[in-house]
Amino acid sequence: MLKEETREILAQSKEYGWVLEPDAKKLFLSYGLPVPRFTWVRTLDEAIAFAGEIGYPVVAKVVSPSIIHKSDAHGVITGIRDEKALREAFEHLKALDGSLGVLVEENVSGLELIAGAKNDPQFGPVVLLGMGGTGVEIYHDVSLRMAPLSQKDVEDMVRCLKAAKLLEGYRGNPPINMKELIDLMVTFSNIVMDMESDFESIDINPLMCSPESCLIADARIILKK
Repeated sequence: MLKEETREILAQSKEYGWVLEPDAKKLFLSYGLPVPRFTWVRTLDEAIAFAGEIGYPVVAKVVSPSIIHKSDAHGVITGIRDEKALREAFEHLKALDGSLGVLVEENVSGLELIAGAKNDPQFGPVVLLGMGGTGVEIYHDVSLRMAPLSQKDVEDMVRCLKAAKLLEGYRGNPPINMKELIDLMVTFSNIVMDMESDFESIDINPLMCSPESCLIADARIILKK
């Protein structure tokens, strides 16, 4: 059953046809899924105050219903190390098409994965897990299962990835926090089931996983027409 906060976010997002990133992250947070510390600001002073609170470096992204693919529109600026760079980033992002403000969040690192879901007309929600980042469309290293997922389902999805060794620790690199990943994917699949009548697709890319945690660094929810 949908949470009340989720209902409100989905209702507010219908005019756009998709859920803006700050609202998508609020939705996931309401289910207990981890995201980087972030805020949606309308003014430069708000951006500077938040960056000062969480500490540099930070990431800044445009929030615009007209820009679904932010990277293609130069709507994501990473590695902002001081107030001067944040000021320049803010002015650039605020000038982009349809900008409603700027999302400022902490800079996170780790192995880039992708998670997502498609609402298949015949089979219902199908959940995806794979290697993420900019190379996702090149390598196509993904695994699919029908929702909802069990712990064993997620373990099997990981084993099916060609790059599974990277998650388990490879050539001296530490393994990611597999328990965090499994818990996140199981909860995500439950969210997908709750939202079955409302969404068309969900993309979480990147899902940043490290030895300490897995965080939803970017998210997009496309709603049913």
